[in-house]
Amino acid sequence: MKLMRVGTAGAERPALLDEDGTTWRDLSGLVPDIDGGLLADPAALERVRAAAEAGDLPVIPSDGVRVGPPLARIGKVVCIGLNYHDHAAETGAEPPAEPVVFLKAADTVVGPYDTVLVPRGSARTDWEVELGVVIGRTARYVADDEDPLAYVAGYTTSHDVSEREFQLERGGTWDKGKNCETFNPLGPWLVTADEVPDPQSLALRLWVNGELRQNGTTGAQIFPVAELVRYVSRFMTLYPGDVINTGTPAGVALGQPEPKPYLRAGDVVEVEVEGLGRQRQRFRDASEVHGG
Repeated sequence: MKLMRVGTAGAERPALLDEDGTTWRDLSGLVPDIDGGLLADPAALERVRAAAEAGDLPVIPSDGVRVGPPLARIGKVVCIGLNYHDHAAETGAEPPAEPVVFLKAADTVVGPYDTVLVPRGSARTDWEVELGVVIGRTARYVADDEDPLAYVAGYTTSHDVSEREFQLERGGTWDKGKNCETFNPLGPWLVTADEVPDPQSLALRLWVNGELRQNGTTGAQIFPVAELVRYVSRFMTLYPGDVINTGTPAGVALGQPEPKPYLRAGDVVEVEVEGLGRQRQRFRDASEVHGG
């Protein structure tokens, strides 16, 4: 299933993308929202599936309706850095011996077509297409003889926007360059795991102003999805509704020759993971929104 949430920010309602790929079906009569509670409830998910197959769900007119992030009440966004050989090489970093883990605040998550804000004082805002993994079962200390993918509810397209000066030159951890407002567009859909039999065979692409900048595949990850779920679960508990951003392939602005083509107000970025949907964001100066 392709689960989604539509409506104004903060008032989204749960929906499902019909098998025709264009029609939105209303789930609000069946479930209160698309969140960790739903993903951890197999019976509720089965009711949704049965209603979809029976054709009983009402249609939501889509004209002019905003698409929100496909997941509500996210607990945490766990990010993996330098998880593609080609991306590590373009940034001059050695491939890590263990996954590089950092956190992104859940309040950075916005819808797939929402405006993204270039922070005040930023000259190095960058793009990163990523496969987002959505947890469906509580995962703690996942054992070597367990299948980590059994803890995954589904997958989504994620855009891990970054400010490189804040991240790399302002001291401390990466968090300052990763947690700016609107820095994690998510969606348009949460695609349930049964529709993604192999998360290591998905194409990832990103365009800036129509120019293809990133063109990779999850098969090039240094640490595949299953290994990431197991690894992260040994350092923190993963709960239903948590998200793991699994890293980005080569092609980011940071890896380009000077002058590096960092994002500016007015730029348009399109982000796509195969089978998980395509995003489109226009960038705007934060000062235009908040003043000063």
